[in-house]
This record gives sequence, structure tokens and C-alpha cells, in this order.
Amino acid sequence: MRILIIEDEKSLAEEIASFLRNEQYQCDLSFTGRDASEKLAVNPYDFVLLDIGLPDYNGLNLIPEAKRFNSEAYFIVITARGELDDKIKGFNSGADDYLAKPFSLLELHSRLQAITRRKFGHASSVIRFGDFALDINKLQLTWQETPVNLTKKEYDLLSYLVLNKGRVLDRLQLVEHIWGSFYEDDFDSNYIEVHIKNIRKKLAEFDPVNRIKTVRGLGYKFEII
Repeated sequence: MRILIIEDEKSLAEEIASFLRNEQYQCDLSFTGRDASEKLAVNPYDFVLLDIGLPDYNGLNLIPEAKRFNSEAYFIVITARGELDDKIKGFNSGADDYLAKPFSLLELHSRLQAITRRKFGHASSVIRFGDFALDINKLQLTWQETPVNLTKKEYDLLSYLVLNKGRVLDRLQLVEHIWGSFYEDDFDSNYIEVHIKNIRKKLAEFDPVNRIKTVRGLGYKFEII
């Protein structure tokens, strides 16, 4: 998952980013509304953590602007303002959740997990397909309670495909959401294909059903059979 953290307190922004990167999120930072606006216009994000009190913007004005380019992103407002009126303004502007400073990073993580489950239509943190169980909280895949030995990138790629089950994801989407960015010189390389091949091989050691479908000329799709 890729997150844009918009916060003018650099130490706080870096603390949040360090914590979330340790939880396997890809994080970009913006310390001004102008920089955030530019990033939102060119990069896809799953979440935006947004401070209201930016030096050059009313942060709430960024939400409708950002939704033009990141229509599927979820917005969590983080601010020192805790009054009811500010919360109402935030939700009316399109925010999905609200955290008043100071807040626990563990609480932030829990909110992100809850929104992720809601976003992809999963009531539980554990997604089952066949005898496999993908736990998006523990970042673990098991087969009949036996851990499946995936590398971090293999797990990230598989979980993103599973969360988007039934949806065709192209190589650019996979690269940007799993790796955070891409370089033109690397884009024609076959590392997505290599990772997909390795994931299929490891799953086949437990179950021969191939659930990761190649959609010729488009990308890949996960089917829960």
C-alpha cells in the first residue's frame, strides 16, 4: 500500500513514515500543500494522511482536488484541531477518518487496517482461498496453518492481487503500489513476471490450482476459486 503523508511538522511526518515503512507501507512525504498537490496529480495513492494546518494551504481544500486524480484513495485527517466543527468540515470535504493530535501510531495503524478491510470488502483481516489463509494484519500466508515461505516482495505482490480479487492489474499498477515508484529503464524488465512465477510455484507446492491468471496484453488477475 502506498501512502502520502502531508504534514508540515517534519519530525512528526518522518516519525509516522518510519513507523509505517516498518509495517510494510510505501510512504511519500509532503511538507507543503503545493508539493502535495503536485504529488497527488502524478502518483497513485491508497491512503492520504492530511494535516489541516499547512503553511500554504487549508489542508481540507486538497481533498476534492486530490480526488480528481486519486479517486480510490482514502483520506485520514490528522490535526491538532479537535473541535466538532472541524471534524464535520473534514467529513463534508470527503475525509474518511479523523485523528486529533497527539495520537498513537498504533491507533493510526489500526485505522489503516480497518479502512483497508472496508475498502476491499473484507470484514475480517484473514482472507481465505482454498486451504490458504492470508492474514493482512500479521503479513502472513498459511496453508492449513503451515506458513508459506514467501519473500517480502512476493507477499506484498500476492496480498495486493488478493485484495483486488477479480480485478485486472497491469504491470505499472503493480510496480507503483508494491515498489512505490518505477524507472523507465527498468519498466521493460521482467521482474514482475519473475515474482509471479515464484509465487505460483510456491503456492503449487501446497495446492495445484492456479489462481493468478495472466490476462494477455493487460496484466494479472487473482481469482478466489
